[in-house]
Amino acid sequence: MSETIIWGDAPLRWQELVAVAAGGARLELSDAAWRRIENARQIVQHIVDEGRVAYGINTGLGALCNITLDPPQLSQLSRNTLLSHACGVGPLLGEAEARAIVCAAIANYSHGYSGISPRVVQGLLALLNQRITPQIPSQGSVGYLTHMAHVGLALIGVGQVSWRGQTVSAEQALREAGLQPCPLAAKDGLSLVNGTPCMTGLACLALADAERLLDWADVTGAMSFEALRGQSDAFDAEILALKASDGIRHVGERLRNLTADSAIVAESRGVRTQDALSLRSMPQIHGACRDQFAHAARQIVTELNAATDNPLVLGSPDAWRVVSQANPHGESVAMAADLLAMALAELGSVAERRLDRLVNPLVSGLPAFLVAEPGVNSGMMIAQYVAASLCGENRRLAQPAVLDNFVTSGLQEDHLSLGTSAALKLLKLAENLYQILAIEYLLAGQALDFHGAHRAGSGTQQAWRLLRAQVATWQEDRWLAPEIARAATIIKTERL
Repeated sequence: MSETIIWGDAPLRWQELVAVAAGGARLELSDAAWRRIENARQIVQHIVDEGRVAYGINTGLGALCNITLDPPQLSQLSRNTLLSHACGVGPLLGEAEARAIVCAAIANYSHGYSGISPRVVQGLLALLNQRITPQIPSQGSVGYLTHMAHVGLALIGVGQVSWRGQTVSAEQALREAGLQPCPLAAKDGLSLVNGTPCMTGLACLALADAERLLDWADVTGAMSFEALRGQSDAFDAEILALKASDGIRHVGERLRNLTADSAIVAESRGVRTQDALSLRSMPQIHGACRDQFAHAARQIVTELNAATDNPLVLGSPDAWRVVSQANPHGESVAMAADLLAMALAELGSVAERRLDRLVNPLVSGLPAFLVAEPGVNSGMMIAQYVAASLCGENRRLAQPAVLDNFVTSGLQEDHLSLGTSAALKLLKLAENLYQILAIEYLLAGQALDFHGAHRAGSGTQQAWRLLRAQVATWQEDRWLAPEIARAATIIKTERL
């Protein structure tokens, strides 16, 4: 039976969102969350009943905010909002990515400031828990709107979804799951497309990737360090403590533990005065990346726990306020995703420098390209080319999205975060980094074989055994691409 996670009584954690979006956990809301949602909805209904004018409740949207609508038009406005905003293009998001967006939307509504109908939130929970996944084109968002509009279409039985391993119409999936298309009322359409759930949900998935990649970069780096006969003074705890960085301290401790009891490191002591920076600066580089991860995670979790609609509904039906503001602006998430992208690009860049040293006999002291009979065998030569190519792509992906800007909605929305673009390119960059570290993993494992992997450190030897359970030592050239894929799978699924 799958785990059930209940939101609404405590701050939300990004790990919980990932457990639902990618791990198959069920999601429910607490009684307190439902009371908050219902209270805000009563305020919206009170405004409609009294004929009071409030943006997004009984007016047009964006540049059309000064057009007042009659009550009979409000349900049609909500439906039309979804239809007109669902204009994304390009490849579809993956299932976990689509589910992450739905999760973040439910988190937004659970705070009780949206004014959305409770039945709409119930419909979103049903999509998640019955695994009816809206098909969402990946391109077209300058911050929000388009991706969530495609989610909203699935609720009302329009468009296509993934259901039981097939692509079917939303109408068919709802019918087969015993659900009805969700009727919409005042503000429901705007609440469905508004806010920062898209960038926040995607960024939470990226945090999960980044956390794993940071851990494995230490592992593959430690293996390369041993294979290149690194000087362990660079990881001295007293020296690293002279920089007051939690990340540096943590990485130094991990590298010492991974290479503990290594006969290779012990025998290498004093073979050179100092190592190349790609080896001796691992605590400083990996540590800086960890510090940026910690900052980005704080920003993203803050957004996950925020009410990000416009307008927001406050108070009670007897004493209420509807405030038009800019909480949907995702500047903090965009900056966090861009910062983390730079950190992960650097993690890959220094890994590529290490693995390049492994294949170069001028600096490695090992057979050229890590194969016993170079010449007739090319060995790991071209694997380094692949890593270099991926690093080049990551440098391009690490360019900040948040610095782009455009003007939309007839000058009404004249500064945009590009937060969804930032999160999507971060996910692509992370996937590239899995492959770069997989290549370093293969090459470092092969290099340790030449030294005698049984003489490696306690942690690096464990990592080598994991690799050798899937990929045999190279004696002569064989098809390398599947072995990179196997190494990447180990990094994606295993932890030391």
